Amino acid sequence: MAHAHGFGQRYDLPLPLWLYLLGAGLTVALSFAFLALWRRDDTGTPYQGDYARLLLLRVPGADAIAFALRLLVLALYVLVIVAGLVGVQNPVKNIAPAMVWAIWWVGMAYVSALVGDLWALVNPLDSVARVAQQLCSRWRAPLAWPRWLDSWPAAALFFAFIWMELNWEGSEQPASLAWSMLLYSACTWAGMTLFGRATWLRHAEVFHVVFGLLARFAPLTFRDGACYVRPYAAGLLAKEPVRPACLVLVILMLACVSFDGMMETQAWYDIVDAVLAVAPGALAWITTAALLLMPALFLLVFLLFCAMIARYGASDGQPALPLLRVAGHFVLTLVPIAIAYHFSHYLSFLAMAGQYLIPLASDPLGLGWDLFGTKLYFIRLGIVDAKVVWYVSLFAIIAGHVAAVWLAHVCALRLYASRRAALRSQYPMLALMITYTLLSLWIIAQPIVGG
Repeated sequence: MAHAHGFGQRYDLPLPLWLYLLGAGLTVALSFAFLALWRRDDTGTPYQGDYARLLLLRVPGADAIAFALRLLVLALYVLVIVAGLVGVQNPVKNIAPAMVWAIWWVGMAYVSALVGDLWALVNPLDSVARVAQQLCSRWRAPLAWPRWLDSWPAAALFFAFIWMELNWEGSEQPASLAWSMLLYSACTWAGMTLFGRATWLRHAEVFHVVFGLLARFAPLTFRDGACYVRPYAAGLLAKEPVRPACLVLVILMLACVSFDGMMETQAWYDIVDAVLAVAPGALAWITTAALLLMPALFLLVFLLFCAMIARYGASDGQPALPLLRVAGHFVLTLVPIAIAYHFSHYLSFLAMAGQYLIPLASDPLGLGWDLFGTKLYFIRLGIVDAKVVWYVSLFAIIAGHVAAVWLAHVCALRLYASRRAALRSQYPMLALMITYTLLSLWIIAQPIVGG
């Protein structure tokens, strides 16, 4: 259930793969050339201000709508736990795996990136904490959040979550998922009790932090019953560099979804076979080691390119900017790439697993019910075939990298005093973007052209 593609289909590309890779790389390069030549005004210093957010609407009864949504999601949260604990333990006949991995993890990421931060509104753990806060209005959190701790708990928990998705035998077992949800919920509520609800959400509730990062790409933001619109990706233009914990978390988001795709390539199968021939039964250790190595490698490469950015952007007679400052500014430009790869990698999985919810809605516990008459719905495994996945992935990955190039261009113009220095600083970033474009498309192509 948790494997992304899994459609077992092959698509013979009408052109050689290298031509697609070449076209994608040239598109990213041309987008940089266009930005380098284009100026929004005569001053030559575009994008120096903030993007104004246009008020779209003030929703009448917004509090009632938000309450209804929170109540609905809380009910689904309880349903998933109950189904996991008391329902049949067949992953295909129990609603818990499909809801956790397809609708919540994949679907909520899509909504967060393309629409807005829905999770901040409907988070069931936060909903329970809100009620407890109202009932115990005199309670004050006894502990202050240590500044040095920052958002490292969220980064560590995200790695643990990805490890569970990719390497945990219980990831598809309803009971294991339910107990994991209960354990995480208990830890979250304990943390909110000790440090305060808002503080824990901001620093340690991993999904609040991750979906919030993805939502910075989205065009909509919500505040006090009002809805504001901004250009896509404009929310990723930060005035100040992000702190190291956020930097590492973004790299983890990018590296882990890339590793998930890498696990479906023949190169990965060859590596696993070679290691298992020497150490039988070491598959879990191989995956864990690779899952540790991939983000470390991504971080090292990113910091190396940031060092080159700092060096190339240094004006004559001026020292280069500190490495962490440069990395803290440019790391958010990688978020559109993570979104594009997440969208491409999980598209077929969401289309397939989402269909299982139609019969599961009638029989969520797998006990033979037929509440809505959909129990016998026929699942079409090839509803999104390899051809569709390839062309959607091609468009999404190119678009994500073009957005990243634009963000990096704007960041450079804000960071450096002269336009010339800003453009010079972007040569290493452009090389990084083109390289990752080619790598991403190659990874996506392997299970498609190979079947």
